[in-house]
Amino acid sequence: MRLAVISDIHGNLLALERVLADIKTRAVDATVNLGDLGAGPLWPRETVALLQSLALPTVRGNHDRWMGDRPIDKLPPAARFEHAALTDVQRAWLHGLPPSVELDGDVLAVHGTPIDDASYLTEEIHDSRLIPASRALILERLGAAVARQVVLCGHSHRQSVTQIPGGCLIFNPGTVGCPVFADSPTAGQSEHRSPHARYAVLTRRNGRWGAEMIALEYDWEATSAQALANGFPRWAQAYATGAVA
Repeated sequence: MRLAVISDIHGNLLALERVLADIKTRAVDATVNLGDLGAGPLWPRETVALLQSLALPTVRGNHDRWMGDRPIDKLPPAARFEHAALTDVQRAWLHGLPPSVELDGDVLAVHGTPIDDASYLTEEIHDSRLIPASRALILERLGAAVARQVVLCGHSHRQSVTQIPGGCLIFNPGTVGCPVFADSPTAGQSEHRSPHARYAVLTRRNGRWGAEMIALEYDWEATSAQALANGFPRWAQAYATGAVA
């Protein structure tokens, strides 16, 4: 069994197209999407349209949910850009996505934690930075899902593999298209990353799962230029460098 896992595309059509092309070369059995599809100052309508056409098993992220249940004036700027760009049908489709998806018997896919799409599963915030969460905190957030074989999560935009002794294996594929969420007031305090498009391929052999964490080059200069043209210079810097000042 080989499973491609994508997450946190955030309207970055060029990064998504690069990842989808790479997935086609890796002989996977299925692809699952962990949510946050369109929220970014790039190509939200085109990105969502492509994902609708693919009909992948897809989890609703917190930004997807906000398209239906958060007032426009309460959205961050990039999400307001997304809301204005999407059609009514697309916003309803995003909001109607399931909060979790079960795959291959004992694999649970969520966006954040099994009960909260806006919380991290394996990280916590310390001095405005993400750090690894304690095992006790991860267990609390997992709840009954600890008994699963595999839990897939996104939201933090960090690639990671976490084994819970006697419990589940947690995979985060990282972000396809958003190395830094530049609307955050503490984005400039985030650790420096790279602008690569990231995803994961999980493989099960003899009942055990392993992961390839993949980082791909793509035309992030064109993505940066699009953000700048749309009036988001801080985002343009994030796409081009993986960091903001």
